[in-house]
Amino acid sequence: METESEPYVRLATLRQLHRVVADLNTARSLADTLQTVVDGIVVGLGYELACVNLVRPDGDLVVAAFAGDPAAEALITGRVGSRASWERRLTMGENWDGLRFIPHTEGWILMEDDVPQWHTDGPDPRFEDEWHPEDRLYAPMYASGGELLGVISVDRPRNGRRPGAWGREALQMYAFQAAIAISNARLRANMQRALVRLEREQQALRASEESFRQAFEYAPSGMAIAEMGGDQHGRLLRTNDALCRLLGRPASVLRRYSFSDLVHPEDIGTLLRTSAEGGRAELRLGRRDGTYVWVSLRNSVVADAADGPRFLLTHVEDIEERKRHELQLAHRASHDSLTGLPNSAELRSRLGARLCRRPQSVRATAVEALDAAFEGRDGHDGRPVHDGHEVRAEAGGAGEHGFQADGPDRYTGSDPFEFPGAPAATQAADGPYDHHVHTVAPATDIDDGTKGLAVLFCDLDGFKSINDRFGHHTGDAVLIEVARRLTTGVRDGDTVARLGGDEFVVLADGLGAADAADLAVRLRNAIIPPIRVDGRAVRVGASFGIGWASCGMSADEVLRSADQRMYIEKRSRSKAHRRAG
Repeated sequence: METESEPYVRLATLRQLHRVVADLNTARSLADTLQTVVDGIVVGLGYELACVNLVRPDGDLVVAAFAGDPAAEALITGRVGSRASWERRLTMGENWDGLRFIPHTEGWILMEDDVPQWHTDGPDPRFEDEWHPEDRLYAPMYASGGELLGVISVDRPRNGRRPGAWGREALQMYAFQAAIAISNARLRANMQRALVRLEREQQALRASEESFRQAFEYAPSGMAIAEMGGDQHGRLLRTNDALCRLLGRPASVLRRYSFSDLVHPEDIGTLLRTSAEGGRAELRLGRRDGTYVWVSLRNSVVADAADGPRFLLTHVEDIEERKRHELQLAHRASHDSLTGLPNSAELRSRLGARLCRRPQSVRATAVEALDAAFEGRDGHDGRPVHDGHEVRAEAGGAGEHGFQADGPDRYTGSDPFEFPGAPAATQAADGPYDHHVHTVAPATDIDDGTKGLAVLFCDLDGFKSINDRFGHHTGDAVLIEVARRLTTGVRDGDTVARLGGDEFVVLADGLGAADAADLAVRLRNAIIPPIRVDGRAVRVGASFGIGWASCGMSADEVLRSADQRMYIEKRSRSKAHRRAG
C-alpha cells in the first residue's frame, strides 16, 4: 500500500513532468529541442547531469547536448562514440523496463572504450540503493518504427539514491516524449526547408512539390492542409494517410469537414482560441466509430509572397497513450490503492468544494435570497441591503446531490461569494453573492424537513482482532469487501471514501436527519453479514457517526464532528453489541 504522502509526491512530480514535456514542443529547431531535453531532466526529474547522445547518419552516436556542468559540457560535447560500443552498453547491466542500469561493480570494463564519459571517483555505497559516481543509467529513445534515435544518459540523482519504480517510470515516459519531440523537430526542419524552396526556387517548383508531398504523405504523424480565409475557412483540402488512419475516415470524406466539425463539443472553445500562426492545442477529435482520440494539434501558416496567407498546415499528433497515463497517475494520486475508493486528500477536496467561508447564519428561501440580491433596498442611502442568501431546501433525485462518483463540479471563482448578477453597490455594501449553493445542516437530530449534506463516519468493530489473528491478507480482503458493500449501499451521486486504516466516510447530499439515520442503519446491516476469505468466514461490525457539513466550517472540522459522534455512538453500545459475531 502507498504511504500517505506518496500520492502528493507523485502528483507534484506529474505536474513538473507535464511542464517540462510541454516545453519540448516549444523549441524552434533540432538543436533547441535537444538542449530542452537535457535541461528538462535537470530541472524536472531530479538529476544533476544529463546528456543526449544522438545517432548520426553513419550510425555512430555524438554527444549533441549536455546540461548540469559547464566543465563536463566543454569536455565531451561533440565527441563521438561508436555504434558497437553503445550496443554493448545497452545489453549490459540491469534492464529496468526499457531503461538500462550498469552498476559501478560491472561498469569498470567500460572505462577504456570510445564512448565519451564524465565521472568522478567516490567511496563505495553506504547502503544498498545509494548512487555511486561510476553508476550509469541510460534511457534509449526510439522512433515510431523501432529505429534507435539516440540515448539519454543521466547521473548524480539529487537525493543520492538509485531511482525507485516511480522515478524509473517518469524517466521512461520522458524519454518516450523526447523521442517524439526529436522526430517532430526533424520533421519540422524538413517541412520548413521544403516550404523555403517553394518560395525561393520558383524554377524548381516541381522538385520542391515532390519533396513536400513525400514529407507530407509519409509523415508518421497526421498532417492536413486547410483553407484559410473566406467562407470555407478551415475546410480540409488535403490529408495524409496517418491522419486518415488515426480518424478512421478516408481522405475523400475528410475533405467535406473542417476541424471544428470533428472536434469534441467540450473542446470547441480550445480550438477557437488556438491562434492561426504557431497555434498549438491539445483536444479530442472524433473518429468514424463515434469515439474520440486525444491529439496535439499544431498550426503553421503557409504564405504566398504576393497574396498573403493562403492555407494552414496542421500537424496532428496522437497523444492518447500519454493522456491515459496522466489520467491513471492522477487517479492513483487521489484514490486508495487497496480499495479503489477516493482517499483522504480527495475526500477533503470534494467536501471542501461544497463549503465556503461564510457561515449560514440566516436561513432564507431561494426566492427571498433573489429578492434580497436584486430588489432589496432598505438602507437609508439607497444602497441595497441583503439579509439572506440562497439555500438548498432539498435535492431531488440522483445526479443532484452535489457529488459525482468520478469528480465533483468544483467552484473555480476567485471569490467564493461573487455573484455576477448582483450590482456592484450590493457587493460593496453587504458582501457579494454568487450561484454557490450554501450548505446547511439540520438544527437538531429531529427531522424538521431540512435537507443537508450528511457525513457518515464509519469505524469497523472487531477488525483489529481479525488482522492480528488471520494476518494482513485477510484484513485487506475484509476492507475490500466492506468498501464494495458501502459503495453498493449508496446512491450514484454519493461519495464513499477510505479515510485510512479501517475508517470510511460516506458523503450523501439531500438528506434529512431521519434519512441519514436510516442510511447508517442500512449500511451497518450491509456490513454485518459474514465475509468469506480463503474458505474462512469472518465478521465485523460497524459504528457510525453522523455529522453535517455547513458553510463556515472547514473539511477537517466537519470530519472531526462526525468522528466524535461515531465514538459517542460506539461507547453507547456494549462491546458484545458492537461486534457482529
